[in-house]
This record gives sequence, structure tokens and C-alpha cells, in this order.
Amino acid sequence: MIGSLNTGGPLIVLAAGGTGGHVFPAEALAQELSDRGCRLALVTDRRGGDLGGRLGELETHCVWAGGIAGKGPVARVRSAGAIAFGTLQARKLLKKLKPSVVVGFGGYASVPTMLAAIYSTVSTAIHEQNAVLGRANRLFAFKVQKIATSYEKVSQIPETAVTRTVYTGMPVRAAVRELHGTPYPALSEKTDFNILVFGGSQGASVFSRVVPKAIDRLEGPYRERLSIVQQCRPEDYSALRADYARLGLCAEIAPFFQDIPHRIAESHLVISRSGASTVAEVTAIGRPSILVPYPNAIDDHQTANAHALDEAGGGWLIPDEALTAESLAHRLRTLLKMPRSLQNAAEAAKRAGRAEAGSALADLILRLVSDNDDSPGWKR
Repeated sequence: MIGSLNTGGPLIVLAAGGTGGHVFPAEALAQELSDRGCRLALVTDRRGGDLGGRLGELETHCVWAGGIAGKGPVARVRSAGAIAFGTLQARKLLKKLKPSVVVGFGGYASVPTMLAAIYSTVSTAIHEQNAVLGRANRLFAFKVQKIATSYEKVSQIPETAVTRTVYTGMPVRAAVRELHGTPYPALSEKTDFNILVFGGSQGASVFSRVVPKAIDRLEGPYRERLSIVQQCRPEDYSALRADYARLGLCAEIAPFFQDIPHRIAESHLVISRSGASTVAEVTAIGRPSILVPYPNAIDDHQTANAHALDEAGGGWLIPDEALTAESLAHRLRTLLKMPRSLQNAAEAAKRAGRAEAGSALADLILRLVSDNDDSPGWKR
């Protein structure tokens, strides 16, 4: 078991669950803290009870939780009840474990544990993955000792919390971190042009509809150079495969790729949504991207993520409503004509990323342990 309870180090509780954007940084921090001799435990909701990777090796506890954003009145009442019960469960658990620090990673899976933690004597910290402070994290920003951010500029942070905010970057998985120094693939007018298309954990139908049509609008010499790897929803697979066959392109299509970090490293251009984990992995490896924010993301945080990378010169933001076959074809044609702009964007993307973010976040957590090492405990 990673971070075994008999190692003698400080006990750190991680509160995480839900999507990769919340889980991946928790996994990266778990590895970093384990390497430094810390004991670790994970508190999550029922969705996170079967997590893989490093988190799957931790002592894991599940508490009740429920989402409120975007829910109807009845569902909100049920979720509030689940959060209340989960908070009581977490309170009892933390009283038993007596951790030195509790770290929350946002999302509703973390809410009961963080609510319980901020009313104890244990030190607390939260990590925000997006360029907008998430709603769950906003609940705790007034109370936690430290707020770690993935971006230098994050909106919705209360003025009273600015002095407690530290830019650490977005921790990435070891599989991503290992590819940080991978050179940008050689690119010339005669080489294949590798495009990776994916849209989050479940793909995005908009890419299945638009990307083949955009490629169809490219002139023959440009189109013939393209090598496509595309993630798609299962229901879009047959139509997408037929579209590429009609174009005479041998595209690799699948609902899910296990080796996305390597696919990113092999690409000349990524086309994707702009979720927190996607942007972090693209920048840690250093690849240019066309980012199309998911329009229904809470607080439009994906637009903020994409804007930050666009502003840094590491990619290009195209709003979902502006992503048409014509607009994408124009962008691809321009990039194919100007390979140097892609190389420049790759370098800018790598500068914008922080491959050492996991280490920086671990440093922050261990400073909290050091500041409070006399009295991990519980306030009744």
C-alpha cells in the first residue's frame, strides 16, 4: 500500500473524486508525498471507491456526497441531505484518523470531508485546477490555510484569501511528467502532420462532426499529409470512420486511448476541449493546441483555461459556436503553411506548463505540517 500507515510519517488525507481534472492532481500529489515518507489516505464518494493508479493503492474511505449545481429543486434537497450525512461521516472519520493536513481538490466529492476538516484543528488546503475558482472550493476559500492554484491568475478568489493563495501549477501524472523533455516532432513540408483529437473523458461529438468536414476542405497536398488519431463517442464511431474512409485517410479512431500522454507527445497539433487535466498535460509535454471550450462547463471555466494558454502563445482558442468546418480548415491551412508557428507555440506551451507542480504542491503541504506539527487533532 502506498503511504502505508506504519511508515511513521505525517498522515495527509486527500479529499477527491469525480472527473480526471480533480483526480489526476490528487494522484500526482499522492506519489510525491509518498516518496517523501508521508502516510496517506483518500476520502471520496461512491464514484471514487474503485479508482486506479496510485490513488487505488491508498487506504480509501467513502462518504456520502451530492452535486447541487445544475440540479432541480428536488435533486438539490436530496444532495443537501447527502452532503449533511457525508459531513457527519467525514467528521467521525477524521476524528479517528487525526491527520496533519487535509487537502481538497474541488468537486462535490470533496465537500463533506472539507466541511468536516475546516471545523477541526487540522490544517487544511485546497487545490484549484482551473482558471476560475470552482464552486466547491469557493465554500472553503475563507477558511482554509492555503489555496494552491494551477494558474497565476485565477478569478473568484476572495480578496481576503489572496495572501493565502500560492501558485503551484497543476500536478500531472508520472506518465505525463516523464515526457516533459520530449522534443517536438520534426516537421517539414514533406513530413506527415500528426493531429490528435480528443474531447475529455467521453469524447465530444462536435469534433466528430466538424473535423472530417474541415479536412475535406483542405487542398489535396495538405490533406494527404495528415495523420489523424481521434477519440470519439461510441455512437459516433461508425459515421466518423466512414467519413475518413471517404476522404482516403487512414485515421486511428477509438472511444478511449489508454496512452494519451504518448499520443500527445507524438502529435504536431492537439485539438481538444480545455478541461484542466487536458491543458495541464498538453503544456507539461509542450504541444500546440486548438482548444474548444465545452460551452456548458460550470462558470465557463474551460474558456478561462483556454484563454490563458492562448494569451501565453501556446495554443488557439476557438469558441464552440465558432467551430465550423470553414473556420477549422482555415486554421489548419494556415498552420500547415507556417510550421514555424507551430514550433513556437509548442515552446510557449511548455513554458506555460509546470512539470514540477506536484513537487511544488507537496512542498506547500509539508510546510503546513511543519507549521502545525505539535498539534494534529480535533476540536469538538
